[in-house]
Amino acid sequence: MRLLVVEDDVRLAEVLFAGLVAEGFDVDVVHDGLEGYWQACEGAHEVIVLDVMLPSLNGYDIARRLRAEQIWTPVLMLTAKDGEYDEADGLDVGADDYLRKPFSFVVLVARLRALARRGATPRPRLLSHGGLTLDPESGDCTVGGQAVGLQPRERAVLEVLLRNRDRVLSKGRLLRAVWGLDAPGDANLIEVYVSGLRRKIGAARIATVRGLGYRLVDPDA
Repeated sequence: MRLLVVEDDVRLAEVLFAGLVAEGFDVDVVHDGLEGYWQACEGAHEVIVLDVMLPSLNGYDIARRLRAEQIWTPVLMLTAKDGEYDEADGLDVGADDYLRKPFSFVVLVARLRALARRGATPRPRLLSHGGLTLDPESGDCTVGGQAVGLQPRERAVLEVLLRNRDRVLSKGRLLRAVWGLDAPGDANLIEVYVSGLRRKIGAARIATVRGLGYRLVDPDA
């Protein structure tokens, strides 16, 4: 499996290189954002690890440009920045996962393997269902043509439901999809965000399937 690591901390990059090679990965390392972007554009890597704070071009801008060019290689943001909104920013621009420094190397490897299994799946710019639309990149959401303001976690839950609109998703699966390996232990937390979504997009659009979870529905169907 070939990885691209874009990290300007030379010492950390060397540690990552040695550890990932020992795990069987083929690793390319660059320390500059613009150089990382051009290497990512070649499409020769199965997963890209991006630091946020980079010279020339930051990680957010790299991810945004790649998605605009319809390059769908999975991206893991690796950063010292902390906080829910920093994480949401990374996901909004097209990253697939987010890991804060300091991090567990074991967790990093697990996430990289999970992203590689997902593959470079094309993602349409707009997700829609029954008059409901969401732009995962900008976060813009409309219902019947009217703009709806969503919190970052609400938007993330809605995106997962839209991408799986023909399936019933359990609370645990939604929790893992939104929070990844950092998911809190209480799956009932999802109820808070589903409740918020129902108030904003219409209660009838998210059905509860008793004992199983939630499913997105078209209330006019």
